[in-house]
Amino acid sequence: MVKLSAILCLVAALALAGCGYRPLYGSAQGNGNVATSLSSISIPEAEDRAGQLVRNDLLSSMRSGKGEDRYLLNLTTIVADNNIVAKRQPAVTRQSVQITTTYQLVEKSSGEIVTQGTTFARASYDVIRQPFADLQAQTDATERAALEVSADIRTRLAAHFAKQQPKS
Repeated sequence: MVKLSAILCLVAALALAGCGYRPLYGSAQGNGNVATSLSSISIPEAEDRAGQLVRNDLLSSMRSGKGEDRYLLNLTTIVADNNIVAKRQPAVTRQSVQITTTYQLVEKSSGEIVTQGTTFARASYDVIRQPFADLQAQTDATERAALEVSADIRTRLAAHFAKQQPKS
């Protein structure tokens, strides 16, 4: 049994060695890596709270504090609050916050749009007809949705930069 598991591990290691797998945030020889490319993105101030949450999370997760600003990431955020339970309970209603963000990554030197897309996230919460609790629940749901949107944008940008790097 030990021999069989050792052979299976060896076969799996050999298969993975030949698959061309590259870590997303790994560096390519002689070229800038994805993390460096992400840190060269600047993001303008947002006009609403949800946009601020998305922007702040992107900045804190992508900016390493070094490098020049080669790209500009334009974000447009729309927030919708929807009733998701049509049949009202005696004291509780279920609501959801949906954040939809459209982004454009623009190269500053040429003004060319490098990549663009739209992403959304939805988070639900209970309305229990207690003003402070309802407001806090809505705020928490908005923050959760904004973090999901920013994580998706960050992953899409990282995948874009990883595709641009030559395979070593």
